[in-house]
Amino acid sequence: MPKGLYAITAENFSNGKNNITVVKEMLDAGIKVLQYRDKYKTKLEKFRQCEIIRRLTLDYDVFFIINDDIDMALSLQSEGVHLGQDDLPIIKAREIVGDDIAIGISTHLPKQALLAVENGADYIGVGPIYKTFTKDNVVDPVGLEYLDFCVKNIKIPKVAIGGIKLSNLLEIYKYNPENICMVTEITASGNIEFTIKKIKETINDYY
Repeated sequence: MPKGLYAITAENFSNGKNNITVVKEMLDAGIKVLQYRDKYKTKLEKFRQCEIIRRLTLDYDVFFIINDDIDMALSLQSEGVHLGQDDLPIIKAREIVGDDIAIGISTHLPKQALLAVENGADYIGVGPIYKTFTKDNVVDPVGLEYLDFCVKNIKIPKVAIGGIKLSNLLEIYKYNPENICMVTEITASGNIEFTIKKIKETINDYY
């Protein structure tokens, strides 16, 4: 998975634009890692969007990750699938997807991060670093201490996530995670291309 900025769709926080429109703007701005996440659509609605987005990510040579839906990741041959702590265990997911699809998992505690490595995850989400409202089941912020633990103790790539904005971006990059995930800072932006440009300029010294 390419290092640097990791973007996630969030149609409910996209100023009325649908996921496909936002993704096109992200790709035109040079995003190289994209996760499709939508907790509110039906499976069929998500699949139809992902079919289009998958073609776009192939055209733009972007690492495409699908949240939760292992069957959809297999069907569309995405580069990755991302799981939560309440989803199918990594070992079982690996039996289904094999070695061609990367598996990432959200973690909030040191024991979860260590178990993810033990069970064969390809990367971990580390967060939420700060308070975030993009999910219904809000998890308390884990803070920079947990990010520090993961950077020092976890050898697979780390994706810092949760409440990250341009205003606190450099606080995260002091810890040098392989990826940083920004959701509403991008999707809710009035000018996605400009926002991504500013993010890239800010992290340019790190990657």
